[in-house]
Amino acid sequence: MAIATQVGPDTFVSLAYTLYDEDGAVLETVGADDPLEFVFGYGQVVPGLEAGIESLVAGQKKTLTVPAEEAYGPYDDDAVFEVERSEFPDPATVQVEDEFVAEGPDGDALPLRVVEVREDAIVVDANHPLAGENLRFELEVIAVRAATAAEIEEAEEALEASEGCCDDPEHHHHEPADVVPLGRKPSGTPPSGGAA
Repeated sequence: MAIATQVGPDTFVSLAYTLYDEDGAVLETVGADDPLEFVFGYGQVVPGLEAGIESLVAGQKKTLTVPAEEAYGPYDDDAVFEVERSEFPDPATVQVEDEFVAEGPDGDALPLRVVEVREDAIVVDANHPLAGENLRFELEVIAVRAATAAEIEEAEEALEASEGCCDDPEHHHHEPADVVPLGRKPSGTPPSGGAA
């Protein structure tokens, strides 16, 4: 009788899930026909999800609650700030909920979401949209196997490249046409509804 491979370091995991916010609203569904696939142990999913599936085997289902600190982190009010309109490539077309990738002072990519458009400035939020949210996963392990050397190498490279960004493949960075050079300007108070 073969022993089933358990989810653990250097395993390749295929996962189907439905993700809910703390109010029970469905945020995302990933089916078994197109599962989330990743190499375990390389920061490719939020830490609480990774910890919560360790030792599971293919076919196992689980309900997993992940606190904000183990998901996308706490909401940071300091990550909401103003950028002068002139810093945007086409400031007249910028709207609330637009997403951009700015170049931070250290040269790293900084994903931003527009939360308010003012006459002289645009208020952006660098928090992940799910920052501060406790999440619930209804999940099923579709498959688990030993990762290949090539998959591990790719996961290591992705982890190294992601340092300075988030470590989560579920956080799909939108590929905007423009990279905005970042010039911070104190924003005063964050706009109402600033918490994602």
